Amino acid sequence: MKRPLTLATIWLVGIAILSAGVPAGAVESVERKPRQTMFIGVDTSGSFRTAGYNDAIVFLAYYIYGHLHELGGLARARELFVVAIGGKDSNEPKAFHPIHDFAGKDIAHIEADLRTWFPPNDTLTDFNVFFSQVARVARERNLLLTPITVLVVSDGIPDVTIGDVKAGSATNYTQIDLSALEYLSKNVTIRLIYASPKVGDNWRKLVPRKRVRLWAVEAEVMTGWRAQIKPETGPADQNRLWKWVRENVDYRVRSRGI
Repeated sequence: MKRPLTLATIWLVGIAILSAGVPAGAVESVERKPRQTMFIGVDTSGSFRTAGYNDAIVFLAYYIYGHLHELGGLARARELFVVAIGGKDSNEPKAFHPIHDFAGKDIAHIEADLRTWFPPNDTLTDFNVFFSQVARVARERNLLLTPITVLVVSDGIPDVTIGDVKAGSATNYTQIDLSALEYLSKNVTIRLIYASPKVGDNWRKLVPRKRVRLWAVEAEVMTGWRAQIKPETGPADQNRLWKWVRENVDYRVRSRGI
C-alpha cells in the first residue's frame, strides 16, 4: 500500500524539479542584493587643483562606471549622489547630481561631465556642510536602512577658519563634524582618497567619531590605479583594475565600536 504524499514531500520534489538543469549560482543570483547608497564629494578648491585633481577625476569616472555596472565584483550602487565639496564662502550648499545623470554614459562621457560640473575654482573646502547635506539627503530619500558609503575625493585639508584656529592646522581637524552621520545608518563608511599620509593620519586620529568607519588611501597609493589598466580592453574585462579598486579603495572597514 502506497503512503500518501505529505505537503513537505511534495514541496521538496518541486524544488528538485525546478532546480534541475539550473546552472550553479543561478539561484543565488536571483536573490535580492542589499541596496547600497553612495555619496561622492569632489574637492573643488583651488588647492586640490595641483594636489591630484586631474588624476582623481579620471579615476572617479572609472569608479562610478564600475559601480553602476557591478564590474569585477564591485558592489552595485543602487543610489548615487555626487556633489562638490567647496565654495566661495563657508556653509555654501551645493546641488547633488543623482544616479540618473550617469545612466547610459560611458567612462569618457562621465569624465567630461565631472570636469564640467566640478571645476576646481572654489576658494574653500568645507567638509562640514558636505556631511550635513549627505545626512539631509539620506533622510529625505529614506535611505537610512541601507549601507552608506561617503567617498571624499580631496587632499583632505580643511580650509575653513573657525575662530582663532587657522585653516589646515592640526586643531582644525577636530572641528570636522561627523555627528550628523553617526546614527544615520547602521553602516556608514567614509573613504578619503588623494590625501597625503600626514593628512590621512590627522583624519584617523583627530576627527571625532564613534560609529562612523573611516578609510584613507594616500595620494601616492592612488596613483597606482592607472598601472592596472589593460590597453585596448573594455571596462568589463579590466579585472586587474577592479580588483585593485576592491582591495585598496573599497576595502571593508571594521567598526571601531563605541
